[in-house]
Amino acid sequence: MILYPAIDLKDGQCVRLLKGDMEKATVFGDDPAAQARAFQDAGCQWLHLVDLNGAFAGAPVNGAAVDAILAAIDVPAQLGGGIRDMATIESWLNKGLARVILGTVAVEDPDLVRRAARAFPGQVAVGIDARAGRVATKGWATETDVMAGDLALRFQDAGVAAIIYTDIDRDGAMQGPNVTATADLARTTDIPVIASGGVSSMTDLVALRDTGVISGAISGRALYDGAIDLSEAIRQLNV
Repeated sequence: MILYPAIDLKDGQCVRLLKGDMEKATVFGDDPAAQARAFQDAGCQWLHLVDLNGAFAGAPVNGAAVDAILAAIDVPAQLGGGIRDMATIESWLNKGLARVILGTVAVEDPDLVRRAARAFPGQVAVGIDARAGRVATKGWATETDVMAGDLALRFQDAGVAAIIYTDIDRDGAMQGPNVTATADLARTTDIPVIASGGVSSMTDLVALRDTGVISGAISGRALYDGAIDLSEAIRQLNV
């Protein structure tokens, strides 16, 4: 199982939100590129980036910070937030991102996801963010009646590289991930599922790994707070 350190970008800074609330942001640093290098030096295989402002704006906002991160690292990175048309997808991939994450458009324009997955094989992931199983969009500000499992199945044969599943009520709360819901989702689809939201300890990571169906886990706050030592976690997950 791959551990993805998270760098969430708000106003050019590294932050973590509590349950997706932009008014409840904790700033962990003002040099995202330096943070990315630190994660790389600790041995990470991938980075997970989120343009939080972009998720609300519907277009990239923290582009300069992402550019700086890409210039500073050699490991692949995936980015979500504000990516809602083919031109933006192509632009980010041309800049060196390994993978873009499509969330809001997965609900509002699923055909775009399918076209993008065909045009850029292995480089398009779907972000499914849910409260009590129901998908939320537009930076988690809009709740829908779409169920997470149903949305995943819509892309079963689309060529999507991964699904990033976030339990919003766990995100940033350091209360542990929703292992059961994430594993249940992973069992409904052949698409690799990456867990996000609430990963706060090595115990959480082991629980996700030991389901046998979850391909990756994203952690942010626990790494910044020191609750998880990245180098040690990577070592243990690969034992």
